[in-house]
Amino acid sequence: MTVQSDMRPEIAPVAARMLEQEARALLTRLDRLQPYSLRMPMVASAAISPQAMTAIESHMARARRKLNGMVVDYLRWLRGGAGRPVSPAEAQRKFTFLRLRFISLISQFDIFADVISQRSEHETGVWVAGLDDLAAEALELPGVYSAPPVICYLERGHGAAIRRARTRLPGGDENPVAIIRVPRERMVGSGIASSLVHEVGHQAAALLDLVHSLRPALQERRRNGDWQSTAWRLWERWISEIVADFWSVAKVGITAPLGLIGVVSLPRAFVFRVDVDDPHPAPWIRVKLSCAMGDALYPHRQWTALARLWESFYPLDDLNAEKRWLFEAMETAIPSFVSLLVNHRPRALRGRSLKEALAAPERQPAQLAASYQAWRASPALMRSAPLTLAFAAVGQARFDGRITPEEEGRTLADLLTYWAARSALDTSAICATRTATARARSSAAPAN
Repeated sequence: MTVQSDMRPEIAPVAARMLEQEARALLTRLDRLQPYSLRMPMVASAAISPQAMTAIESHMARARRKLNGMVVDYLRWLRGGAGRPVSPAEAQRKFTFLRLRFISLISQFDIFADVISQRSEHETGVWVAGLDDLAAEALELPGVYSAPPVICYLERGHGAAIRRARTRLPGGDENPVAIIRVPRERMVGSGIASSLVHEVGHQAAALLDLVHSLRPALQERRRNGDWQSTAWRLWERWISEIVADFWSVAKVGITAPLGLIGVVSLPRAFVFRVDVDDPHPAPWIRVKLSCAMGDALYPHRQWTALARLWESFYPLDDLNAEKRWLFEAMETAIPSFVSLLVNHRPRALRGRSLKEALAAPERQPAQLAASYQAWRASPALMRSAPLTLAFAAVGQARFDGRITPEEEGRTLADLLTYWAARSALDTSAICATRTATARARSSAAPAN
């Protein structure tokens, strides 16, 4: 851009020169934010999906163009195009806004760069691409909503998290993809599915507007004023996390509470901690809820067995009278709460209940066990199964004692690698087909 020196006379020359230089420096740094496809080395199998990459690149290109235009407009204004006096303080205020907008854009760039750059890690990058496929499949609900692209990345710590699609990024822009952070310490075992599908459940709940549609029913039960009203007040406070746990149980069966136990197995003080300011249920009751939701979706004695095992790890006996009363009240209220949840009929499901929409016959415990036995005899069959079903079956086998931790890790790592490679090949095939079709149309077009 050509810079002229006809600075606005009302602004001191030193101030004007400094602000112009700072604005031009912003443009220079903005030009260096190249598309991710020019910066990120990775093998094809580790790449994020074309839909996700297109959404991210398009979003960042629009944001760069918008900020570039704002800076150019500012430079024109600074040189006197507005035709009115202006003070150095006003010029500085406008520039500060531009700088904050630039910082927000850099924050957005780094959010996506952190996700994509991890794909260059040997082996891990391919596994994470496989997790993308697992997450995308877990979010599917054909005929109900249009699922946004989902991408995953690993992070330190023991908890997962999601930055949902269509929520706000730094600076206020709408996030074009769902970004799921999963704990590196869970790679690779069936517990990763528990954490990942729980976070997917948050995105699904937002698409179905589940939290808002459930709250009136919970508030109605809370107003009954009986001795369980405290429990219903807590269900309402924790409903967003409970719904995400429900989604995980529906998709991966007993793998969900097993993975949950792996996360919330903490010192007793934390397991029995009830915090109304925390959207997460107290760990003790959360595991019990997960087992109860599993029994409502896929009835089997295994859920009671797992719940009793959890109780043996953290018995209520040592609690003081007040806290024990609270947990017993919540436990007593579980059946009616779970019944309300599984029979809830959100508008988006067009008359179907959550149980009718999500419970799948092939995820019944006996069927999962049978599937795993068949796949063990012929491992290639597992690769043709949906990823959530495969993880559910492996988790079932783990609970049943039919697979060792070592075999579990190898099986799931191989499965993620296979899915990542297959997705890459599918993408290449689609691109090749579209290219061939375009060439055929071009050659068939009449010459002018």
